[in-house]
Amino acid sequence: MIRTCIGCRERAEKSTLVRVVATGDSPVTVVLDRDGRLPGRGAHLHPDPGCLELAQRRKAFGRALRVAGTLDLTSVVEQLAPGAGHAPPARPT
Repeated sequence: MIRTCIGCRERAEKSTLVRVVATGDSPVTVVLDRDGRLPGRGAHLHPDPGCLELAQRRKAFGRALRVAGTLDLTSVVEQLAPGAGHAPPARPT
């Protein structure tokens, strides 16, 4: 299946992207959904800090997840940071 990265807007296979989901009411927290089983609307992102930065700068998380207000992206930033212990699949070149 083909999905679009909310950071760079490139289309890619779903298996090369990570899914993020908004959880909670206030504050709304965005978490990685590595298994693709969390309920709710999801968005896809390359497991690349550059794509994460682009998505944050463009305010793409709120639009893609259809959530208004401030989002807590701490969990996603920590897990996609360079050198993080949980390495997601590498982005193909």
